[in-house]
Amino acid sequence: MGFVLLDARLFAPGADLSGASNKIELTSEIEDKETTNYRSGGWKEVIGGLGSAEISAEGQWEAGDPSLVDDSSWASLGGRGPYTVCPTDSVVGALAYVTYGMRTDYKVGDAVGEVAPWAGTVKSSWPLVRGQIAHPPGLARTTNGEGAALDLGAVAGGQRLYAAVHVLSASGTTPSLTVTVESDEDGDFNSPTTRLTFNAASAEGGQILRTDGTAIADTHYRIAWTVTGTTPSFMLAASLGIR
Repeated sequence: MGFVLLDARLFAPGADLSGASNKIELTSEIEDKETTNYRSGGWKEVIGGLGSAEISAEGQWEAGDPSLVDDSSWASLGGRGPYTVCPTDSVVGALAYVTYGMRTDYKVGDAVGEVAPWAGTVKSSWPLVRGQIAHPPGLARTTNGEGAALDLGAVAGGQRLYAAVHVLSASGTTPSLTVTVESDEDGDFNSPTTRLTFNAASAEGGQILRTDGTAIADTHYRIAWTVTGTTPSFMLAASLGIR
């Protein structure tokens, strides 16, 4: 069964670049190292070496605001941060690919008469994680709250829970947003356990965290947030995954 990309989403550290993007590509690979020996039966044998992931994207150039592609790209060029890609929109529970990577290049410009383009690449410092959207980008948060529960399954020993938060806008007087990730044995969250706590945010930007590799028996996860300040308002997107 075929699938047509119509509403893919791309979140850079502190910007939603979806409306300025028309091509997004993900690559994840494990280097193969040959271990062929005299008992290999005449066949090459390989084991996994170093892993890597890459996000490349392009689209229509825009500038003049921290939320736009030129401002965001210059701010992140050479720096590392979280990136989230969704093949089919970014509603809660939508498939999301998440990584922590460095913005390695940024290209703009074309011939006279052409729509001004941009292109850029992110190369990973952490694995590419397959997860889900935990908070959609279109809801303003002005008071404390919790997101919907996601059934991601248990975290086995040696695996990690990954979480990325993209603060897309912040307004008000001394606004502050603190996001945590909670887990529970079921979707009721009668006795949640805090697994990760992000630094307080007061402006556009992104953060990504992961657990230490200890097994987690809980199967359901959600984000929660605390908002303070005078008339504060935040727009954010968040994703969770296990690898």
